[in-house]
Amino acid sequence: IRAVSSAKPKVADYPFTTLVPNLGVVSVEAHRSFVMADIPGLIEGASDGAGLGIRFLKHLTRNRILLHLIDMAPYDDIEPADAALTIIRELERFSPTLAQRERWLVLNKSDLLDADTFAERRSAVLAALDWHGPVYSVAAINAEGTSALCGDLMRYLEECRAREAADPQLAAAEQELQS
Repeated sequence: IRAVSSAKPKVADYPFTTLVPNLGVVSVEAHRSFVMADIPGLIEGASDGAGLGIRFLKHLTRNRILLHLIDMAPYDDIEPADAALTIIRELERFSPTLAQRERWLVLNKSDLLDADTFAERRSAVLAALDWHGPVYSVAAINAEGTSALCGDLMRYLEECRAREAADPQLAAAEQELQS
């Protein structure tokens, strides 16, 4: 969120730095923007209340799309694919409906790995998740790859709004889902 908005959440060189949700306005063009929420990372058992658990999972229900940010060069020894699977399991345990929400993968820290290592880890993550959706590689520290991601997000959100404006039942269903 720091790389794409003016939000200034705490950042440190250890996992789970984010302790509270942060909001930031992402400006794509002069009159095109959206609000992005940075939700703290989930640990195994979050859906049962472990860590900061359920308090933050509830925030996710109000988002139209989930960006699944995966640390490709983690400080601990946890494989990126294993970390991603933990998040998905917690989403599914908390709310099967939420787990079905549109989700894109954002593979972060592409700048810290050589191309071969990054490609191997990327392949491992995609295979472990049996992923077929959008995938973005970014280096948030220098905003590399974030313009394409934000532009695509803006288009996606505008398309959602247009579909809901044309279909009141779809708009009502989205409101129900968010509540």
